[in-house]
Parts: sequence; C-alpha cells; structure tokens
Amino acid sequence: MKNEAINKAGLVAAVQEILGNDTTRKAAEESVNAVVEAIKKSLNEGKSVQLVGFGTFSVAVRKARTGVNPRTGAKLDIPESKSVKFKAGAGLKSSK
Repeated sequence: MKNEAINKAGLVAAVQEILGNDTTRKAAEESVNAVVEAIKKSLNEGKSVQLVGFGTFSVAVRKARTGVNPRTGAKLDIPESKSVKFKAGAGLKSSK
C-alpha cells in the first residue's frame, strides 16, 4: 500500500463529502480554514488543543544549548526555540 498525502484541497473535498450534498465547496473550505485558524490561535497563545479521539496539538519548547558546526568543529550557541508537537489519541491510533 502506497502512503499518499492529502493536501488542503483534498481535505476540503473530504469534508464536503462527509457533510453531505447540501454543503458547498466554499462552506467546506471555510470550515477547514476556521479549524486551522482556531488551532493556530490557541497555539500562539501557548494553549494546547485536545481533540478527544484524534489527538493533542501542543507547543514544545527546546532549551537553549551549545551545538557544534560539523564543517568547522566550532562551538555555537543555539537559542531556545518553539515548535508544534502532535500526540495521536487512542481513537486515531486504533483506526489503522
């Protein structure tokens, strides 16, 4: 089985199909955009987003550390950084 990715247009089409024939593509796209924006806003405020049965989005903070340039061997300071972390929920894990 080939592992294929779905892009935003494919997600909008899937949402439209799930919501039924009376849902327009525009309404489905607005729904997808609203969910994505709500998740972004919450993460920017430092809040995690937990979707029961799906998973949790949270902000992970990497501490400042000292690294080494592999070409020169020189040590350099790497500042603290933030990234988004996703932990799959039980419902998503069991849907394989």
